[in-house]
Amino acid sequence: MSEREVMEYDVVTVGAGPAGLAFAMRLKQLKPELSVCVIEKASTVGAQILSGAVIETGPLDALLPDWRANPPPICVPAAKDEFWWLRSPTKATKLPTPPQMHNAGNVIVSLGALCAWLAPQAEALGVEIFPGFAAAETLHDEHGAVVGVRIGDMGVARDGTPKASYTQGIDIRAKVTVLAEGCRGHLTKRLIQRFGLDRDASPQTYAIGIKELWQLASGKGEPGKIVHTTGWPLDTRTYGGSFLYHLDRDRVALGFVIGLDYEDPRFQPYEAFQQWKHHAMVKPLLEGGQILSAGARALMEGGYQALPKVEMPGAILIGDTAGTLNVPKIKGTHQAMRSGLVAAEHLAEALDPRGFDARLRASPVVAELKKVRNIRPGFAKGFWFGMANAAWETATAGLSPWTLRHHPDHAALKKLDRYLSPDRHWVERTLPPRDRLAGVYFAATEHDEDQPIHLRVADTSICIDRCASEYDNPCTRFCPAGVYEIVADEGGKRLQINASNCVHCKTCDIKDPYQIIDWVTPEGGAGPNYQNL
Repeated sequence: MSEREVMEYDVVTVGAGPAGLAFAMRLKQLKPELSVCVIEKASTVGAQILSGAVIETGPLDALLPDWRANPPPICVPAAKDEFWWLRSPTKATKLPTPPQMHNAGNVIVSLGALCAWLAPQAEALGVEIFPGFAAAETLHDEHGAVVGVRIGDMGVARDGTPKASYTQGIDIRAKVTVLAEGCRGHLTKRLIQRFGLDRDASPQTYAIGIKELWQLASGKGEPGKIVHTTGWPLDTRTYGGSFLYHLDRDRVALGFVIGLDYEDPRFQPYEAFQQWKHHAMVKPLLEGGQILSAGARALMEGGYQALPKVEMPGAILIGDTAGTLNVPKIKGTHQAMRSGLVAAEHLAEALDPRGFDARLRASPVVAELKKVRNIRPGFAKGFWFGMANAAWETATAGLSPWTLRHHPDHAALKKLDRYLSPDRHWVERTLPPRDRLAGVYFAATEHDEDQPIHLRVADTSICIDRCASEYDNPCTRFCPAGVYEIVADEGGKRLQINASNCVHCKTCDIKDPYQIIDWVTPEGGAGPNYQNL
């Protein structure tokens, strides 16, 4: 092995999402002389970005005051809000829209398209962006401080040997490393453990969001209409709900978000989403239309009490990799961008992570999280308690003298002999896609079959023995892409990992009851290639 090539910058940012790009742009606006690069594992900027997304424009206004003169390619002003409780597959009751979910003044966007739109503007400021390069590990000095990242080698065969196309990854060294990987970033996960950043925080809690973009039949779209639902097909012990965002040109973004603290070992998040599409108030909208794109992504829902320390020697955390999503608002983009702006202002004063944690906690980012800190954990006691608690926390503006804690999502899963799965009144499905594998097609996910499997299971014997008897292998159900299968052949039962299906949602890394699945980044450029999600 030859000595690795080294590139040096003042700042390296991992992740070209809204947080990473907003940070890099703002830092160059404040300190043009600094060298700043952004590395992105997706083949192009925005290709692996997925969100609802209705955004508050405040941070975008601060970053680019004249952006409305040249808006992102998908940008529809919010027109009206509706909130529905689905009581059964055929019945629904319209409820008052919760105050946090009012969207006057907001815009509906494709977050992937937004990031792709931001990237050339960042480059115009002097930011160097490298898509298709996956940060495989962090670099550390003799004292343990982070001093950059190592790009993963490319052209490595599944057995670990170099192929003819082998290219050694380079080391990118920087005075400060900014982690903006999004939810459950694999580098962030290791750094949190290494530096004990979550020592004083509540356990993080997550959700899985599954989304599709549809082209409706002509005339069915209502640009700017925003619909959220709760209730069916979920039971009252499972947190979640749906969104329906009408874009322009008779397109609609729809999806389902389900808390990963659910208890039912037989629950199927992807099937729940498909069932919801067949509700009497949703199916007529989709009939005659077609899917354009689809995908899935985990979300961090822990909020204020689960926020880890966001600084360490040589590095900081921003955006959803830190956990800045506002769950009651169902919005994280403005928080992610805002945290990036705060980080840029901090590092512009001195290229030193020290003091950033205190600065972020004193900012509007954390103030917003604190105000709603008790709403999400209230639903751990069930739908009705959660609704009552949310009303109380809203009425008191979050001034309750207590802070509710979270519990690890994987620990919430009940064993088969301790849980009776409810009748969810699921119906026959006729809308596409027919199954999870068909859904993977619309994610346009691609992985070289002959590369190391990026889903590492520490002990597969647990899958065949303990997990099969205790939980009936829930990984075969909670994965939205059919990555995990238990197959029987002449050697008996074994776990088969269809890594090429993976859409990088990270659900397996989070929900596995034994915590033996470790998601690591595959070769740069591999994974989903979302279109306008």
